[in-house]
Amino acid sequence: MIHPTKRFLRMSGTMMAGVILLSLSTPTLSAEVPPGATYADLADMSDSARLVLRAQIRKMAPVEPARARGVRTGWTRYYIEARTEALIRGDAPLGQSLRYLVDMPPDARGKAPKLKKKSVLLFATSAKGPAGDLQLVAPDAQVLWDADTEARTRTILAALVAPDAPRKVTGVREAIYVPGNLAGEGETQFFLDTADHSAASITVRHQAGGPTTWGVSFSEVAAPADSAPAHDTLTWYRLACFLPNSLPRGVNLSEDASSRGQAEADYRTVLGELGPCPRNRAVS
Repeated sequence: MIHPTKRFLRMSGTMMAGVILLSLSTPTLSAEVPPGATYADLADMSDSARLVLRAQIRKMAPVEPARARGVRTGWTRYYIEARTEALIRGDAPLGQSLRYLVDMPPDARGKAPKLKKKSVLLFATSAKGPAGDLQLVAPDAQVLWDADTEARTRTILAALVAPDAPRKVTGVREAIYVPGNLAGEGETQFFLDTADHSAASITVRHQAGGPTTWGVSFSEVAAPADSAPAHDTLTWYRLACFLPNSLPRGVNLSEDASSRGQAEADYRTVLGELGPCPRNRAVS
């Protein structure tokens, strides 16, 4: 008698070869896929995905190592057949049947994860063919489903397509501190680079005898200095996850050493209030 797994692989060999041709173009990531993803994990995948859907895994089988290039040591690439449960993002019609490849680590016992009949969220760039061949945005762009994770994902997707959605921050272009008329007063502005070259800036304001406040603007209008973003929002993500850890050389245009030092200190204040950008998966 042929073992069920071997029978499944034999019957689906031709189909699996077709799915493998849908190249997993993003390099294998270097952290275990979590049962629950952080805000940054979901935002990373949502920002790259044209299709986001919920599906139930029906069959899974490991891909032969010789046919699974670029898989992280200790991980395994799996061929998955799944059933569509809900299309969360995307306007392309999807059939009920789906096929895709995903890289996963072993479970806590060192065995293959048991995901059959479990629901997952999938983040994909495209679906091709009548059988619904999916190409994931990353080799591990599959997250175990629960209602909270889907709700957070929907919130992120809505924020990404909002008319005033903050653009991708790629760096800091200029920083300048200007002292005020009274002792203790002053203002620092950080002008940010964005992926689409649109305007973005951070304003830090010092008031004599008052607290230091700051805010961010993704328009030509300077931000009110009391508009710092809340954690786990798209604006927070654009800053906390992509601003450099220190001001790049040459961007601090403040007039003198004291002013340049204040601009540096204000940048550290902004980073400190943003806090870290926790991820349970790595990004390339």
